[in-house]
Amino acid sequence: MTIEILVPDLPESVADATVATWHKKPGDAVERDEVLVDIETDKVVLEVPAPESGVLEAVIEEEGATVLSKQLIAHLKPGVVAGEPTKDKPQEPSEETDESSGEESSDWLSPAARRLLAEYGLEAKDVKGTGVGGRITREDIDAHLAVLKSKPEETTKAADVDELSGADAPRSQKRVPMTRLRKRVAERLLEAKNSTAMLTTFNEVNMKPIMDLRHQYKDLFEKRHGIRLGFMSFYVKAVTEALKRYPEVNASIDGEDIVYHNFFDISIAVSTPRGLVTPVLKNCDLLSVAEIEKGIKDLAIRGRDGKLTVDELTGGNFTITNGGVFGSLMSTPIINPPQGAILGMHKIQDRPMAVNGNVEILPMMYLALSYDHRLIDGRESVGFLVTIKELLEDPTRLILDV
Repeated sequence: MTIEILVPDLPESVADATVATWHKKPGDAVERDEVLVDIETDKVVLEVPAPESGVLEAVIEEEGATVLSKQLIAHLKPGVVAGEPTKDKPQEPSEETDESSGEESSDWLSPAARRLLAEYGLEAKDVKGTGVGGRITREDIDAHLAVLKSKPEETTKAADVDELSGADAPRSQKRVPMTRLRKRVAERLLEAKNSTAMLTTFNEVNMKPIMDLRHQYKDLFEKRHGIRLGFMSFYVKAVTEALKRYPEVNASIDGEDIVYHNFFDISIAVSTPRGLVTPVLKNCDLLSVAEIEKGIKDLAIRGRDGKLTVDELTGGNFTITNGGVFGSLMSTPIINPPQGAILGMHKIQDRPMAVNGNVEILPMMYLALSYDHRLIDGRESVGFLVTIKELLEDPTRLILDV
């Protein structure tokens, strides 16, 4: 008896998905609830766990395959203790077989291992397997290559494997398919450029008041709330207050209608290994500074680990993106449809500024507001940005609501 491993139910807005990574190979022992495979959609990565302990008998859909909801992707043989050999599992090659044949049977290798061995010109007998029953894994091959690269003078094979050793080594290039998330990001960026009348307005803000406030209270804040006091909570607070004063910026276009939102859900752009995602921090007008900091940190960690849900990635009335963490001094952010605007924060840098007829060195930051001119006029966009500037330069106004 075997158990069918199926693609989980995909979100309503997702038509299909891609098999991203198999964490187990055919013949590997698995424990109940151990993750077998990651299924990637254009929004989230879904983990498929083992329903029972046993052995992964066969993989139907390899990495990179396009699959649908409830599609069969593998067979699992239940009732086998992890690490315990089964009748259907290939017997581990004996030392006598290795000595007489000089190499392992190709049936003993997974397709991925065979491909890597062929790609780097290696033989299976040269690589020590650490997988179940002595199987060769991707990590084994990577470790073997690392040893060869560290000693390029020992063998000619090592010199062939190490593409960077020697000035005469041929140049190479690598072609990989675009991930679903990257495809979706590209589609949305083109959609924003082609379907909106996008315009960007700039301003600059003196960050010294907030930096002084943060320096004064950061230790007490962390001791009381268990979270570091950063700049993003001030940005979110200022944006939320500005959205209250300029409801057009908190609106969106739906066909020939303008939809005004009476809630304040703000998307926070987060860079992850898979690409850019914009999880939503909801009801920001009801959150304290500490709750905002904790919410942003939680979204960033789960975004990095691919744990965000579809619900956390949908919605949002306005987006904040902070390119300053990567050193960007100025940029023109692209709107996140169907939202009407996006605010770009940038690097805080000391610059000479004229203050009351004198030159002072102040920590300045550029603000960039990209907006859909079909929905937001210049008066609203400039007023919105100036409001954020004033609130950040005098954070007491956030408390007094003035």
